[in-house]
Amino acid sequence: MSEETAQPIRRAPMDGGPVGDAAAPAKLARLGAEIASFNATRAALKQLQDALALANADRFAEAASMAEAALKLDGNIVYGWHLLGIARDKVDDRAGALDAYERAFALSPADPDIAHDLGRLAFRMEMYPQAEALFRHCLARQPGAREASNNLGALLRRLMRFDEAVEVLRTAIMAEPEAAMLWLTLGTVIGDQGDIEQAEIFYREALRLDPHYAKALYNLSNMLFAQGKADEALDHCRRAIALADTPEDLAMMRFSMATMLLARGDLAQGWSYYDARLDKAFAEPIHFMTDRPRWTAGTDLNGRHLMLFGEQGLGDEILFANALDDVLAAVGPEGRVTLAVTDRLLPLFRRSFPNVAFDKHLTLKREGRAFRAAAGVKDWSEVDLWAPMGELLKAYRPSIEAFPERPGGFMAPDPARVAHWRQALTDLPGLKVGILWTSLVLNASRYQLFAPFEHWEPVLRTPGVSFINLQYGDQSAALAHARDKFGVEVWTPPGIDLKNDLDDVAALCCATDLVLGFSNATFNIAAACGAPAWLVGATAAWTRLGTDRYPWYSQVRAFAPESHGAWEAVMGDIAAALALEATQGTGAPAAG
Repeated sequence: MSEETAQPIRRAPMDGGPVGDAAAPAKLARLGAEIASFNATRAALKQLQDALALANADRFAEAASMAEAALKLDGNIVYGWHLLGIARDKVDDRAGALDAYERAFALSPADPDIAHDLGRLAFRMEMYPQAEALFRHCLARQPGAREASNNLGALLRRLMRFDEAVEVLRTAIMAEPEAAMLWLTLGTVIGDQGDIEQAEIFYREALRLDPHYAKALYNLSNMLFAQGKADEALDHCRRAIALADTPEDLAMMRFSMATMLLARGDLAQGWSYYDARLDKAFAEPIHFMTDRPRWTAGTDLNGRHLMLFGEQGLGDEILFANALDDVLAAVGPEGRVTLAVTDRLLPLFRRSFPNVAFDKHLTLKREGRAFRAAAGVKDWSEVDLWAPMGELLKAYRPSIEAFPERPGGFMAPDPARVAHWRQALTDLPGLKVGILWTSLVLNASRYQLFAPFEHWEPVLRTPGVSFINLQYGDQSAALAHARDKFGVEVWTPPGIDLKNDLDDVAALCCATDLVLGFSNATFNIAAACGAPAWLVGATAAWTRLGTDRYPWYSQVRAFAPESHGAWEAVMGDIAAALALEATQGTGAPAAG
């Protein structure tokens, strides 16, 4: 799996599906009636009934074994395969559950419960086309079914097919207006389209219908926080945590609490809740492949060998490296630090931290889970302790005051390549500004974090400035838009792969007078290397840590819209500041 697939966890996910529990008492009772009426051998039927009793007692591993034994006696018992799928699903054996559900579905394709359980598992395993087909299959046999409608709407939202999602959910709500979950999921779709006021109305309707609906409290807390109502948001999130009834919901809500606390500047509590990102029940956890003891903040490191794993997205590996010098001091001259990072970052990291041993990490994705290993570690017995890089923050960045002032950055670009790019930029007139406007990781929750490219027009029309494209990925459409609609030619540097040649990207950034844009991987590389940089982003972004700047990088100046989605005004402010900068011609961030 690439770094773009291992998504950075910068924003708590809004909950909107999939919902439902194949092992809910009512569903197991219905399955029990079907098993009892099925024509099967007496021995197989008895074992299936015993398996059902174990499932009702939440002894799902034993239930799976008993169901397997029954199916060995009679492999044509559709409800036996269904029960086996449920039991394996509950012990998180996704591959086994998928096989069992598929066998049940092959025996009884008209059964909507089987189709829905299989579709929900496919959704969680990111098999989106299959999940959509199964939900639609279910709804064709049970028009307006609450859970299937909800989950199809949630899936369409995940695929950013918002209009289709709204239509599915509105149709279901018209048939069942008292279904709180449908109002909740409709709120997530509307919120993802930027209408947070309307989303709040839908969340409050879900809570009117069910005042103890933890997910509605959780989603409402995120909406309130985006509107600047921090105290009310935190109160709702605490109530949601108290009411959470699944490990998945609890992990999601604790992570949300972390981001809100960090965004308010409460780092001590925030880092504590931030551990939720590592919970195996979290929506997008990475499983680190090591059997060594995990280091936690407060454990003495003097003289120890600490293995660190880069985590989340590529930009986060740079961001969290803010504390690497601190951990080197903690292990002392007799200790060692080994760090596994994205292979494209190895040259930059090795030059910047010569006292750290570096390795590349490998990340594989299976059954909807990510597994990360250190490719070069052959003998783990030499490692005393391990930790994900984010754990360093709890130990060494417990407060804003703990972030050092390092206007020159903490990473070192290749000086020869910086000189090369400065020479390459000499023919460009005026202030030389590298720009970044998007990310390769855009989904229903993340795309709102970036201003639409149309709002860049006043910035790109700033006189006295030459703009350099630093944006990785195929940006031909955006560059053509700038040329044809704005009358601005954005210069794309030749002979460099902006996605993969990251050591050279660092040098290019440091050769410009200013880097301007959103916090993607390239922006973090530029800022960590000390390039003058202006950050564009949401005020409520947790990485601002409750400040009006970007504490990770001392030299960065931060711009943010005054309200959610108010990009036009803030881009106008940036254009005015950039015009002033161009007239001064200093290449340093303008005051103010």
